[in-house]
Amino acid sequence: MFSNSFPDRDAMAAMTADMLLEVRAVNFRPADPYTLTSGLASPVYIDCRALISYPQVRDTLMDFAVATLLRDVGFQAFDAVAGGETAGIPFAAWIAQKMGLPMQYVRKKPKGFGRDARIEGRLHDDQRVLLVEDLTTDGGSKVRFAEAIREAGAVCDHTVVVFFYDIFPGTRDAMASHGLTLHALATWRDVLAAARRRESFDAGTLAEVEAFLAEPLAWSGRNGGATEILSGQKAGGMDGS
Repeated sequence: MFSNSFPDRDAMAAMTADMLLEVRAVNFRPADPYTLTSGLASPVYIDCRALISYPQVRDTLMDFAVATLLRDVGFQAFDAVAGGETAGIPFAAWIAQKMGLPMQYVRKKPKGFGRDARIEGRLHDDQRVLLVEDLTTDGGSKVRFAEAIREAGAVCDHTVVVFFYDIFPGTRDAMASHGLTLHALATWRDVLAAARRRESFDAGTLAEVEAFLAEPLAWSGRNGGATEILSGQKAGGMDGS
């Protein structure tokens, strides 16, 4: 079903971008930039949490996510689905339902009482677990969640997100060096292309966004933000929301 009935990768990216714009999850504000926790000044911000309020949109995006995984990883590649606390939990639940798989979720840190667990739900040794989140910037939190799953005795080689910033070189390679392959439905460049096609923002705003995507640190510096990302800091300030 999924392998033959869904659009190709580029079409799914374009449709994902359209849906993000339609539900106003995308925010472009070059005149009054957002300051991320890393200190980076950014004209762009995305709120994937907004998707949970739009059943038709979220259902279509979860179909896209499953189709992407079946195409790129395989039909029998996973035994369970885990969501990252907190934004990844609803998306993991919907994907687990569609794939007919058990679900867990991963805490950012042990809860500090009772079993002091980081993994909630039944996790079995050698279970092949798909990690689900809403978005990623530098991939740091995805690696930490995957390591928690592995420490609990399971296998975690893949993570899927709705949105990948894709503005800092080497993110995919850095995640791969930790044994984690990233799958994403859309990036800022897909959203920028859709915004142009739909004329969602004026030309000046789109030009500033394009300048940021081309050189985020330089753009940040020109707009009062950080000009470098310190080692160990989250590049986007929102990874693992």
